Amino acid sequence: MKLAIPYAVGDNYQGFRIVGTTREIFTEFEYQQGRRFKAQPGGRFFNAGSSTQDSQNVHEAVIGSYVAQATGLRAGSTFNPYHGLIYDERQRHRDQYTVAGVLEATNSPSDRAIWIPIDGVYRMSGHVLRGSGETFRAAEGGEIPDEHKEVSAVMLKLRDPQSGFQLDQTINKQGKVATLAWPIGRVMAELFDKLGWMNRVLALVAYLVIAVAAGSILASVYNTINERRREFAILRALGARRTTVFSVIVIEAALIALIGATCGYAVYAAILAITKIIVKAQTGVELNVWLIDPILWLTPLLMLAVGALAGLIPAFKAYRTDVAEHLTPTS
Repeated sequence: MKLAIPYAVGDNYQGFRIVGTTREIFTEFEYQQGRRFKAQPGGRFFNAGSSTQDSQNVHEAVIGSYVAQATGLRAGSTFNPYHGLIYDERQRHRDQYTVAGVLEATNSPSDRAIWIPIDGVYRMSGHVLRGSGETFRAAEGGEIPDEHKEVSAVMLKLRDPQSGFQLDQTINKQGKVATLAWPIGRVMAELFDKLGWMNRVLALVAYLVIAVAAGSILASVYNTINERRREFAILRALGARRTTVFSVIVIEAALIALIGATCGYAVYAAILAITKIIVKAQTGVELNVWLIDPILWLTPLLMLAVGALAGLIPAFKAYRTDVAEHLTPTS
């Protein structure tokens, strides 16, 4: 095993998850390839690890950038955790923690986390340990036997793929206590495959919207042809060719589709701006709204083509307009 970082959860502060862990999360872990957590200027990481008994270090915390922004906590600030994952003022712990440092923004869920030494979780008032199967309550300043310690999860960095096969055999195939998410690529693929039906439904809805839009353009343009046949007859009488009238109708339908697509992009931009705020508040991840996917350039062109195709039938009808019949006085 190259790296193993334990997590112990179960408490919050103003709705932000408190995560008990070891100092290796800051010194060894890379949240992105080649990138580690950094404390903002003037901040630092807590010093306590899983084996440290220094009560001052145990009651230190490092907070994410979004937590600092939302709560107003800064290096040197103090706070009391609340039991559970949902903020309830009646569940306040008497333990007080001091913010040792604030992390620089990472654009990840870590920005919404409050990190404390894992011993701080073990020794928090009202907490009991059941790692050995029996209830154990940590005494202030006393040693906690390893058999009583428990964790919510352990993040692993393997030395080689062979280690993963061995752990998978031991934990997933033969064990019944824990689950190993390995290989993570396959696990995530299976997760998204389970959600794939949702993507397929959304794709079908998108195709349906395109079909309805094309039908609406066809109906609106086609229904106006009868009222505009006299205009087309006058154009023909003034020298306009049949192909010119045909082209005008097709271009009109295409422009209607293009205007609709432009309005759709305006609505899309508004929804994306609101979504960015919600996602940032809920997950700590900041969406890059300026990241342009090629499909965003292709969609208006496709909608232009759909509009032009929808205008073909009305255009043929206008193409066949009889000049003499429709220039006859109506009164």
